[in-house]
Amino acid sequence: MAALVSYSVAKKNNDKAPVNSPTQVIGGHGNNSYSNNSSYQRLAANFVTNKIEDTIMMKLDVESLSSASNIIRLADFGCGVGSNTINAMQDLLEIVKKKYMSQRPTSQVPEFQLIFNDQFTNDFNSLFTCLPQEKEYFVAGVPGSFHEQVLPKSSLHLGHCSYSLHWLSKLPTELEDEHSPAWNKGRIHYTSAPQEVLNAYATRFAEDLNYFLNARAQEIVSGGMMVIIGSSIPDGMPYSQVANGLMYNCMGSILMDMVKTGSISEADVDAFNLPIYACPPGEFTEGVERNGMFTVEVIELMNPAPWLKGPIDIPVFVKHVRAAMEGMFSKHFSREAIDELFNQLVPKLSEISGQMESCYRDGLQLFAILKRK
Repeated sequence: MAALVSYSVAKKNNDKAPVNSPTQVIGGHGNNSYSNNSSYQRLAANFVTNKIEDTIMMKLDVESLSSASNIIRLADFGCGVGSNTINAMQDLLEIVKKKYMSQRPTSQVPEFQLIFNDQFTNDFNSLFTCLPQEKEYFVAGVPGSFHEQVLPKSSLHLGHCSYSLHWLSKLPTELEDEHSPAWNKGRIHYTSAPQEVLNAYATRFAEDLNYFLNARAQEIVSGGMMVIIGSSIPDGMPYSQVANGLMYNCMGSILMDMVKTGSISEADVDAFNLPIYACPPGEFTEGVERNGMFTVEVIELMNPAPWLKGPIDIPVFVKHVRAAMEGMFSKHFSREAIDELFNQLVPKLSEISGQMESCYRDGLQLFAILKRK
């Protein structure tokens, strides 16, 4: 069981946030692109649409938010590429419009602007080719790390972040320090690692969450909301008991086998760690409360794959994983090594597919709605 972790978190809004996020999905519309291999993420996000609507209808005062300028702005932080982000934001727009009409049924609907944010390296060109030809809203792309302020103060009414917040802005330095108790030799993640490694990840995430909340607090108007959906895990559950943890262990095992065959060096593996942390709800709530800028209106754990009724299609699953994660590997390993890793991952996961299926359960997807004080 995971022990309680203490955090040292920056408190001031003007503390400089790290912006060197190591993540980048595969852009374009090719066979391995994120645009064509992200249906699992969309299905997971779709499952919470009704819950988002329920909360907005009950707790978001759209009338007062739009009274100053008669325009409502929605932003997706960590939008990526493809139609997922556009569909999610259009769904949010319709929910907000419905709430506005319930409050002011005889009034003219305000104008809407949808803002899409991601790293400077994101393929915004491919993203915007997915926009519908006819749309009833204005669009803007805003590059930059969401761990810092990317929009003007008090300009945003509703924020959205789906399956992005689990990416760390940077890796804890102690993971690569052979003199540190958190040296993660021979592994690529905190799955099955010593407690010191888990603590290092948790501390880094807590700091990143604080930066994220400070930035959103600058941008979101008082009474505005932030919707967060992403990877999680029940408090106290080891990550080795979930499907992604099993996969990360398999990846590490394959890389160490490649060391033995000379495809890569052991130093290459020791220097590589996945910048991914699945925050339990208890830690997340503590982080929000410690930050003090938002109230937690809703927080719960859900099943990330309620549609999964049979065996996992491992080749398709691996294509989704590669589309989302290849950018990290490409900064450390050659194209040939990456191809070998993902080619071997298919049979490796197929051997434990039954175990992976049993790990898809309630409690692995975080759904939270925060309200700006």
